[in-house]
Amino acid sequence: MRLSTKFLIPFICFFLNFSAFAQSNEGNAGSEKIRVNQIGFYPEGPKMAIIATTEATDFSILTADDKKEVFSGKLGDAEEWPHSKETVKQADFSSVEKTGEYVLHVPGIGNSHPFEIAENVHFEPAKASIKAFYFQRASTDLPEAYAGKWAREAGHPDDQVKIHNSAASENRPAGSTISSPGGWYDAGDYGKYIVNSGITMGTLFALYEDFPEYLDTLNLNIPESSNNLPDFLDEALYNLRWMMTMQDEDGGVYHKLTSANFHGAVAPKDATLQRWAVQKGTAATLDFAAVTAQAARIFSDYKNELPGLADSLLVMSENAYDWAKENPEVTYRQKELQDPEVSTGAYGDRNFKDELQWAATELFITTGNEEYYKDADIENSLESEFGIPAWPNVNTLALYSLARHRDKYQDNEVVNIDAITDQLTKMADDLVASSKTSAYAIPMGINESDFAWGSNSEAGNQGVLLLNAYEITGDDKYLNAANDNLDYLLGRNATGYSFLTGYGEKSTKDPHHRPSESDDNEDPVPGLLAGGPNPGQQDIAGCGDKYTAAHQHPATSYIDDRCSYASNEIAINWNAPFVYLANAIEAIR
Repeated sequence: MRLSTKFLIPFICFFLNFSAFAQSNEGNAGSEKIRVNQIGFYPEGPKMAIIATTEATDFSILTADDKKEVFSGKLGDAEEWPHSKETVKQADFSSVEKTGEYVLHVPGIGNSHPFEIAENVHFEPAKASIKAFYFQRASTDLPEAYAGKWAREAGHPDDQVKIHNSAASENRPAGSTISSPGGWYDAGDYGKYIVNSGITMGTLFALYEDFPEYLDTLNLNIPESSNNLPDFLDEALYNLRWMMTMQDEDGGVYHKLTSANFHGAVAPKDATLQRWAVQKGTAATLDFAAVTAQAARIFSDYKNELPGLADSLLVMSENAYDWAKENPEVTYRQKELQDPEVSTGAYGDRNFKDELQWAATELFITTGNEEYYKDADIENSLESEFGIPAWPNVNTLALYSLARHRDKYQDNEVVNIDAITDQLTKMADDLVASSKTSAYAIPMGINESDFAWGSNSEAGNQGVLLLNAYEITGDDKYLNAANDNLDYLLGRNATGYSFLTGYGEKSTKDPHHRPSESDDNEDPVPGLLAGGPNPGQQDIAGCGDKYTAAHQHPATSYIDDRCSYASNEIAINWNAPFVYLANAIEAIR
């Protein structure tokens, strides 16, 4: 997959491109060898840092202001992490529970980047990762009142989208136009893709179904904040309404809406190439069916605010499902497209069983029609065909939804709910075991294949699985392991970066993201998760000698440079699991 290649409330300081509490640490070599969550820790939660050293034996925790020692301890045994070829030691300071701002000091090495111990310590970055979707909106101005210094003019009205000949039908011939405004830009480019919106929306709606009380009170400062709908749902609805425009009259769903080729690094308003609705396909249609079925039950609680929406969503879901059953093998083959040729993100997939299982399960939960669950045929392949979700493999989302609604299936003759929850906890147990043996004390890296394109979404999605296991069992080992992967994303990794723009003293500052590249701001749009280490280095030709010997291992193959679409692009399906991970932990803690 080649993904191409940005909420400011003026008086809130956390949108600066560093933590609210971060202090200058320039010239401190220790910060490069001490890998720690640069945001911080919960008073009663686990606290761990990783030190790249073979010789140091002691460490201490100092107050960030006057460097007063509040804790001292011994480093763990030296271990090699195979994914970075480093020898490292662990620093456990879980017993430090007093709130405050601190640094970790290692004699002979120096001080870490600053961090905080506080209740709700991740609230601001968690919230910003949701607000980041607002900055991805197409077809609308982003006024200063909501976007602060990242305000911009509208781009891509998408009210004259041409039907590509691959998408032509009797009532919509090639070259005719449809109106398909709104939605979120998919990644660093300006395409809008149904397949990737599928897993993104499924993850966000899962968070809402799991933690509605937490999300209902969240104020994101978006144009809809004054209405009677939770801001979280308002933002999701902005993309959902675009998805609804992508369904053809026969129930099939267009794979994507893009220009034929990628634009350069220009602002949305200056990206004026013709836009196309491209080929209906089985994967896109089933992803659409799953999302609209899930959305139908969520928005059924808002019939006064949004009359008719839930009913329309369910009809659209059923129509999409029926189309996919009648067209079970329509594969998106981008290389075969002509007049014009299309070279934007492909999201090609040739196995549709997982999409069918997800769509059928969501429809079963929403409608109660057991025929859908029989179609899904989940329980015959539980131990072999389910894993960490990604856009080509979405069936584990079906397990999450069944587990979420498990109370109503305890005595159901069709659903073996215990088998579903047992499989999820078994998968989570493997991740917990990995964190216990990892030199970095994290689930991430259970397999070297974890480090691939968008590896940070793998860390986020592992955390989502662990939190589902926590919700099923109440066992803190799953919550703590999920927190370990949050620590990884925010600095406890072999690069030493906090991969969330705007958060952490050493955070991603130059993402492959056209809106951030094309504006006049030094700081990128906040709350965006960089793709992360990717040893494939598919962008090496364009990044030249920026890849050095330090980047040659799976866990270190990351450069904070806009040239690096392979490691430093952003994408909505990478942000979504971070949104779930960080906000769920905030809601639980």
